[in-house]
Amino acid sequence: MRRREFLKNLLRNFIGLWGIGRFSELSGIEKLLPKRSFGSTGIKLSIIGLGGATIMNLPQKEVNNIVSWAIDHGVNYFDVAPTYGNAEELYGIALKRHRNRIFLACKTLERNAKGAEKEFYNSLKRLKTDYIDLYQFHALTKIEDIDKIFAPKGAMEFFLKIKEKGFIRFIGFSAHSVKAALIAMDRFNFDSILFPVNFVMYFKENFGPQVIRKAQEKGISTLAIKSLGKQRWLKGAIKTYPRLWYEPASSPEEASMALRFTLSQPVVSALPPADPDLFKISMKIALRYTPIKFWEIKKLKEIAKKYDPIFHLDI
Repeated sequence: MRRREFLKNLLRNFIGLWGIGRFSELSGIEKLLPKRSFGSTGIKLSIIGLGGATIMNLPQKEVNNIVSWAIDHGVNYFDVAPTYGNAEELYGIALKRHRNRIFLACKTLERNAKGAEKEFYNSLKRLKTDYIDLYQFHALTKIEDIDKIFAPKGAMEFFLKIKEKGFIRFIGFSAHSVKAALIAMDRFNFDSILFPVNFVMYFKENFGPQVIRKAQEKGISTLAIKSLGKQRWLKGAIKTYPRLWYEPASSPEEASMALRFTLSQPVVSALPPADPDLFKISMKIALRYTPIKFWEIKKLKEIAKKYDPIFHLDI
């Protein structure tokens, strides 16, 4: 029995992590991801990125393989943050030989210049790089967060200083609040916003459309998160993806419609949920991406009615 369970787990892990990545065996699928323009910078990013939360706490060899496989299939956008466990250290080793081929994004939760400075240089050291392409204010949620970063000796002072010195190329922010996102975009000409673009929140909560419109008006590139999210795990639910704090759309049809809905909005790229299997599923969908159809939107609206959005409108 023990040997049988071992073999079952071995087979599951192999199929889950690499089986759905064998795209060369699937006819009609492009081998490289489509790319979209990152604003007017001349840079093009893959429509799917790889987030550091996806690879944190995995063995280094496995991370190296995932990164190499992703790059071989066209991924050039990699995102990380110090809050993602040991992801920076893992990326530092895995991405080192690919550095000139990728667009590396990092974040900080620090709101004052001194704290941001310390965290930034620690990130550079862990990531084994001398610059970061996109540095972001992480999780702007409250108006107080925005006031702090723009205050004297606030983190924005440090961001602008290191941009002038060439340590970062672009400045962005992430947010889970519509109100905070709209205010932040009015306060500064950011290069990008990392924001939930999700069918349940979009249709049931009207969470997102106004942020996307504002970003377009301001010429700010939208990077999407939470595309597969449905709702927070219900009490007592079996967490089929224990790395996630929410239940994702994981059936082939739902996952395809959910991700393609997000990619059909004016977004540059989407970061899949923080799970290696869901990253592979998202890659499979994106490699043969087609815009969402009208009848699929109607179906997503019906599905959305069943769920309580993982974030709620705050304006």
